[in-house]
Amino acid sequence: MPRQRQVALGPLVAAAGAVLLIVSLFLDWYEGITGFTAFEFVDLLLVLLAVAAIVSLAGGAGLFEPAPPSAVALGVALFTIFVVLTQIINDPPMVVLTERDQDIGIWLALSGAGLMVAGAVLGYASISLAFEPRQRTRADERARDRDVTSVTPPPAPDKPEPGPRRPVASGDDPTRPLADPAAPRRSDDPTRP
Repeated sequence: MPRQRQVALGPLVAAAGAVLLIVSLFLDWYEGITGFTAFEFVDLLLVLLAVAAIVSLAGGAGLFEPAPPSAVALGVALFTIFVVLTQIINDPPMVVLTERDQDIGIWLALSGAGLMVAGAVLGYASISLAFEPRQRTRADERARDRDVTSVTPPPAPDKPEPGPRRPVASGDDPTRPLADPAAPRRSDDPTRP
């Protein structure tokens, strides 16, 4: 009897968001300035928050024991999105003095933090994907090996009607017809005296 397996959806989504957040720090947050260059402390804080979210959600997925409460992951994710939003609203001093515009890195960081929050909410609500692995049977293998184009083969041609047969001598080769049915037969014929 196959058993149903469940994959926790929250940790996967949150881990993708945390990785996106870390990658965004290597990209330009402001024109020509990466996230690691623009900040003195916030960049390290964001990396730590991303790693903490991954660890807490990995525990929630059952990868290690004891698992921290899912409320911890939710709190970390909410704090992460708060930090990113403050950097969008309030530019760091280095950027204010040079009057640079925001670039793609900051928006990827916001997206990553949003995914972290969504994953933490899914983990908090214990939402998971369930699937049943199917056991392969011989019928499944035969069905897979069959032509599935749903084209039926044409019907076999009708065999011709057998015509009148010619008599065959009993002692002779049965595939060779007898030339003259009245002709004498060989002496090894047991039916003749």
